[in-house]
Amino acid sequence: MRELGQIEQQIRDDGRAALKAGDKRRRAALSAFVAALKKERIDSRKEPTEADELTVLKRERKRRAEAIELYEQAGRTDLADQEKYEEDLLASYMPEELGDDALEELVDKGIAATEAVTPRDMGKVMGWLKPKVAGRADGKKLSDLVRAKLGG
Repeated sequence: MRELGQIEQQIRDDGRAALKAGDKRRRAALSAFVAALKKERIDSRKEPTEADELTVLKRERKRRAEAIELYEQAGRTDLADQEKYEEDLLASYMPEELGDDALEELVDKGIAATEAVTPRDMGKVMGWLKPKVAGRADGKKLSDLVRAKLGG
């Protein structure tokens, strides 16, 4: 059996605690998160890194946000409330987002480290940055900032 990642193990432990406390709502949400992490671990056929786990949690959080919007448009506040609960629960397992200043500083370091000078070098810079910002910054925001710095 493959080794569990640190975040997955924490979610499993919290799920056990919720089960013992009789908190069915929390237990069900945590089980769904574990299932998503387990699926990713099996599909990738490698030991998960923290960045891999954060990518899965970020994807699941985005799905919850989209579902909230759809449920609210349909007038299903009960389902929207459940999705909001799960989205907030997911957020508690994710690191704090990087601020604009910290993100800009990291982009500058990435450009310097990869010796990038033109927009064609954007892939090198993004490859250098991705593991360093995993789960802590929006990919689109990051690529827009790199593109702007490289004059693209």
